[in-house]
Amino acid sequence: MAELSSAQFQDGEPGLFSLSQIMHLMRIEFGRAQRYHYPLAVLVIGVDRLGYLRDLYGYESKEAVLDEVARLLQAESRTCDFLGRLADDRLMAVVPHTPVEGLKVLAERLLKGVRAIQFESDGKRIPIAVSIGGASMSDAQTLFFDQLVGAAERALEEAASAGGDRYLHRDPAQF
Repeated sequence: MAELSSAQFQDGEPGLFSLSQIMHLMRIEFGRAQRYHYPLAVLVIGVDRLGYLRDLYGYESKEAVLDEVARLLQAESRTCDFLGRLADDRLMAVVPHTPVEGLKVLAERLLKGVRAIQFESDGKRIPIAVSIGGASMSDAQTLFFDQLVGAAERALEEAASAGGDRYLHRDPAQF
């Protein structure tokens, strides 16, 4: 059987799974992680003030920024990670076999890379920043799928509310 890769499922963005595809794959990987006792992590990424950027510079600018962030996510992730686009212009990375420390390293690389993106519109340089929420389960935890995703989404909300341009990790057992 051929191995699935993000590039096989294009839904507008190169290499990103659609919302339904990424959630389906997340459920499958969650089940595997519980069955075979390996760590699983998830990142939910939102571009800070994306609606404001769209209002000022138009829909095309918003999509161009999202595409750049998605390309960076692809460049910084492994081929075994699953990458997708969620509702509300958020991105998700499902990162199997990755403990909390490894997830933090990935998130920090993403933050640094996004800060370096050179985006211009109407001759003006527009700084880009992201908020990243992360959650992970160890090989010994017994959780529900919704707890893992909910913890990452909650961490994203908290990171954005705290001013953005940061990564926060939340323990899914608390949700």
